[in-house]
Amino acid sequence: MKQQRYLWLAVCLTAALIHISTNAQTLLQSGPMVGAVQMREAKLWAQTTAPARVHFMYYDSATPARRYTTDTVRTEKLAGFTATCIADSVLPGRTYFYELHINGKRVQRPYPMRFRTPANWLYRTQPPALRFALGSCTYINDEPYDRSGKPYGGDYGIFTAIARTKPDLMLWLGDNTYLRPADEDTRTGIFHRYTHTRSLPEMQPLLAACSNIAIWDDHDYGPNDSDRGFAGKDETRRAFTRFWANPSYGIGERGGITSMFSTGDMDIFLLDNRWYRSPDGRKGGERTILGKEQFDWLIDNLVSSNATFKLVCIGGQVLNSAALYENYATYPAERSALIDAIHKENIRGVIFLTGDRHHTELSLLKQAGEFPIYDFTVSPLTSGPNEKAATEANSLRVDGTFVGKRNFATIDVAGEQGKRMLTLTVYDSAGVMLWTREISAESLKQK
Repeated sequence: MKQQRYLWLAVCLTAALIHISTNAQTLLQSGPMVGAVQMREAKLWAQTTAPARVHFMYYDSATPARRYTTDTVRTEKLAGFTATCIADSVLPGRTYFYELHINGKRVQRPYPMRFRTPANWLYRTQPPALRFALGSCTYINDEPYDRSGKPYGGDYGIFTAIARTKPDLMLWLGDNTYLRPADEDTRTGIFHRYTHTRSLPEMQPLLAACSNIAIWDDHDYGPNDSDRGFAGKDETRRAFTRFWANPSYGIGERGGITSMFSTGDMDIFLLDNRWYRSPDGRKGGERTILGKEQFDWLIDNLVSSNATFKLVCIGGQVLNSAALYENYATYPAERSALIDAIHKENIRGVIFLTGDRHHTELSLLKQAGEFPIYDFTVSPLTSGPNEKAATEANSLRVDGTFVGKRNFATIDVAGEQGKRMLTLTVYDSAGVMLWTREISAESLKQK
């Protein structure tokens, strides 16, 4: 009898443990995702399907026996059931593996979950080699809310292809989700859209294995071509800050998502081209994309930067000379002021990283007697591509760099200090290389 009782108890205990483990698995909606990773902290994010307790356990790959645990965050409906936890026992230049725990139980995932902290190299070693991936315009079909006809989104396997390149960082350059008309005016709709996109199965391995940093453009900010007049921008900002884990959000007292961070010998600026943007058709008042406060902040920080490369991320194209759609050329006075300030303040090493346009191209501004400025546009990831843009009158396009189909890019930075090199590579949605170009740090200094 005792043996039968012990056997029965063992069966019950096993069943209970399986139930608890399964329950933890079903509570995971999307993620985990690695957000901003700095020398002494890393942000780890996850979304649950219902209120739950979330924490992460992590360890240095070199000393796996020593485990660290983040504080526990309780997810709640008003925050979209999202949790951002801080791993604050990390050291520079290390690779960490981590585990997600929901309601005290580990949630297994069938792919690597890791992050690498930036090296503390200055005054010690040569600057580190790094790889970035980048892209914009992620449309995930949702039939009840989509337009009729051919689905606009596709080639979701592109995220698998990006993950295969093993980037240290993924830069999401805006339109990272597409709010539909039914979404734009309520928290329910906005959180549904962010959740629907973030839950794409093909996206999960990329989110889990490298730092993910984002800016927004019109479609994740509000309606198509929206500007500072969008009444719901406070609500979409709340969603953006809940679903991304950037270093920070906004400058001064006026909101927005502007920020910056450093990694290796690069400073990366995250600009907001919507929060301050004046309506395109306005006849009076200021005509601006950045707004004075953000414009001055950008120039001040570019001047103060000692970085070899200054990567400026913004949703729309800056250098494309064709004054159409939402290119910066349709705001000519501010575009000229921005370029003039870069030259006047002798800010060398600037490369704009842009999206929005549903095509990819590299633009180069090289005025007589001035050092060069580049604009690397990468779009779209899964949205409908725009092959017709090949005929646009962009006088600054570098020959052979136009891509009119779904694609992504990587930027590899390598070389000794003083001889640093950026290698820009564009791939199709299957991960097949389309073109590659090199930009040396030295060439960015030469007039």
